[in-house]
Amino acid sequence: MKNGGKLFAAIDVGSFNTELVIYDISKKNGIREVDHLRVQLPIGHDTYNDGMVSNAMTEEICGVLRRFSEVMKGYHVDDYAAYASSALREARNGLIVLDQIRIRTGLRLITASNSEYRYMSYKAVAGHKEEFNRALAQEMAILDVGFGSSQLSMFEKGNLTFTQNLSLGVLRISESAVKWDVDAKEVPEVIEELMNNELGSVADIYLRSTRVKTLIITGETINYLVLRGHSGFQNKQFSADEFARMCRKVSKMSVTDLQDTYNVSRNAARVMVPSAILFARVVEMTGAATVWTPGTVACDGFAADYAQEQGLIKFDHDFEEDIISSARDLADHYCCHREHVQAVEVFSGQIFDATRKYHGLDPHCRLLLRIAAILHDCGKYVSITRGSMNAYEIIMSSELIGLSHLDREIVANVVLYNIQEFDYDDVSLGTDLSLYTEKNYTRRELKIVIAKLAAMLRLANSIDRSHRQKLKGAKIDVRNDRLAITTGYDGNLTLEKYSVERKADFFEEMIGIRPVIRRKRKW
Repeated sequence: MKNGGKLFAAIDVGSFNTELVIYDISKKNGIREVDHLRVQLPIGHDTYNDGMVSNAMTEEICGVLRRFSEVMKGYHVDDYAAYASSALREARNGLIVLDQIRIRTGLRLITASNSEYRYMSYKAVAGHKEEFNRALAQEMAILDVGFGSSQLSMFEKGNLTFTQNLSLGVLRISESAVKWDVDAKEVPEVIEELMNNELGSVADIYLRSTRVKTLIITGETINYLVLRGHSGFQNKQFSADEFARMCRKVSKMSVTDLQDTYNVSRNAARVMVPSAILFARVVEMTGAATVWTPGTVACDGFAADYAQEQGLIKFDHDFEEDIISSARDLADHYCCHREHVQAVEVFSGQIFDATRKYHGLDPHCRLLLRIAAILHDCGKYVSITRGSMNAYEIIMSSELIGLSHLDREIVANVVLYNIQEFDYDDVSLGTDLSLYTEKNYTRRELKIVIAKLAAMLRLANSIDRSHRQKLKGAKIDVRNDRLAITTGYDGNLTLEKYSVERKADFFEEMIGIRPVIRRKRKW
């Protein structure tokens, strides 16, 4: 396109709908929707019932994507991103289906992790800058309701305080409800009981004293409810009371009534009842005063993420800090020594920056190192003697917003080899690298990245070996072919010097320069 803009296509192969949205993206005008196509393909019906995608559904998916590809060619798009949701990610034959899609349509689908999906959806919401910033200034929560799962995230004073994935996908629940041996009138009550079990655990752990001012709700079904049935509400803002009344009304309606009222298909109407019950329960649980429904879809998030990466838009909100905040929340949950963790985080960043020309790693690796530094001690909550192994398991089992499964595996291995002896042959990488073709990684290259980051974490941890922050404010830079850690502390540094010396050989092997602690000269 002219004037530095991009014509971008976003494709979402979801659990219920498959969508194509064409966007005109430029620095001058931001992100502007040009065309939007949606086809109802309930892939989740196959996956959540049978564990795999049928051949018939695969044929339908390929047919729809071929039509989408022709539309993209007609628009002469500059670039595209195509993502597959949990319905393909969880299917036993998901890789085969993705391969068939590539062969038959020429489109490569990315199977993003849940945390990556939600991260991009938050960026779409943040594109409504005025409303988002106003909500963020106070206690705020985002409920992103999907067909396979949902995500609840809490913000205080502009910072993400926790995020939790919930197995409360409305299509998944709807498919389960069909199998219940109960009268149709009793189904809403059973659904609410099912939700209360999981939401109650979240409330007990995270929401004991927290109440939010604004609850932001995103997802396809909230758009059915608001954009189709209640478009008269100004700016899609509701008081908690009027929103709860609307949800109660919907939860008591029959599928036929929902079809007529909201002009949706029977399949769409079936997921509206569990959606309304979930909306109402989360409003009640969070104590929200206001509900805001921005009307975004998954493709809006893909476009926002692309535009940011291309430097075409800038957000007021720092999303990288949300990732860090999520890691800090996890560290606090496992009672990590906060002052020590902060010291190791600072030292690891200084080490990374001072040795850039030696290690050749990119800024994303610096982010992963920061997260590893924050979480390096979380395993001690379970067992002091098996701390690093426990930390590995905790990290691999935890939700870290914005990180891919591969990212999480890198962080977990870096933390594991902070203590454990490093051996290239022992590094466990279960991630299917064929899902990350755009990053062009080899397994050996990833092991080298893990080794370099582990060497930096070991050194950063050693600098605060006593956990007393003796070297706080130390300067770390390259001097006379050494990585000098220069401090003005004039007390006893025996532990720190001994620990740094023990880690020096591995650091020099991985990074190519030897670290040493030096005291400032006093004149």
